[in-house]
Amino acid sequence: MASIKDVAKLAGVSVATVSRVLNNKGYVGVDTREKVENAIQTLNYKPNEVARSLFKKQSKTIGLLLPSIMNPFFPELSRAVEDVAADLGYNVILCNTDGNKEKEQRYLDMLLQKYVDGIIFTTTSLDPDMLQQLQIPIVCMDRKVSTNITTVVVNNKKGAQLATQFLLDKGCKRVAHIRGPENVYTAKERLEGYLDIVKNKEWFKESYIVNGQYGMEKAIEATLELLQTNPEIDGIFAANDTTAIGAMKAAHQIGLRIPEDISIIGFDGIALSKSTIPELTTVAQPIYEIGKKAASLLVQLIDGNSIQQNLFTLDVKLIERHST
Repeated sequence: MASIKDVAKLAGVSVATVSRVLNNKGYVGVDTREKVENAIQTLNYKPNEVARSLFKKQSKTIGLLLPSIMNPFFPELSRAVEDVAADLGYNVILCNTDGNKEKEQRYLDMLLQKYVDGIIFTTTSLDPDMLQQLQIPIVCMDRKVSTNITTVVVNNKKGAQLATQFLLDKGCKRVAHIRGPENVYTAKERLEGYLDIVKNKEWFKESYIVNGQYGMEKAIEATLELLQTNPEIDGIFAANDTTAIGAMKAAHQIGLRIPEDISIIGFDGIALSKSTIPELTTVAQPIYEIGKKAASLLVQLIDGNSIQQNLFTLDVKLIERHST
């Protein structure tokens, strides 16, 4: 593999001159520039991007911290970030944190050492004050961390209200909620939206709320326990689509028909929700738009542009399918 010294030797110039041509900085005569460019082409020379990033303190790379690539919502989100970043000339380093604070911190330290130009977070555990002290542009998406950090979310509470009221309007008499993790912002807002609709109903009981942890296996366990304890339940609002699919599997295991015996609605609008039998009714987030907006905002911050607002809230849409 050719080095910058090889290019300089072939072109008959100094290494500094080659560097000026590569970085397009400083004066280089037309004839000299042509010799250097010909030497680069002849030797098929590729600049060492790591070395250049160390020198410039820039890498044309952004970091993306996600809590779980096992949840189909996050790969769809990361695809949008990657698409937009590539269009704008940036590479993306994807970090799967499993929602673990120590793992998130290790990834953060690694990204800063590699001189990434900015970071997009979907985090639940990193300290907001610590994030604000980072000397690097950051954007949060899907989670609110601080009012001082640029953030892209959806109206989770409104979506939960839509989902719960929809089940009641379809004729359900007892609607339960399989919530997400207690420390996750989206789960809290969706629970609040559910409670806004049902908390004053005479039939409502606290036991109608169980924790599915945003995961399929945990949702199956939680749904089985829920329906054994409260067999009168005929509607379930699940906090995300993965949880809803777990609830559908649990209902099937105990012989309940969907939607004849129990109606189930999810939240997210992931592609997988169209593949279930029956197809899953869901409150769809504009997943691609969330990632696109977050990546665009981050590059604006990297370029030194000011952003007039910190919170961007996108709307959701209820998509009715056969599970209701």
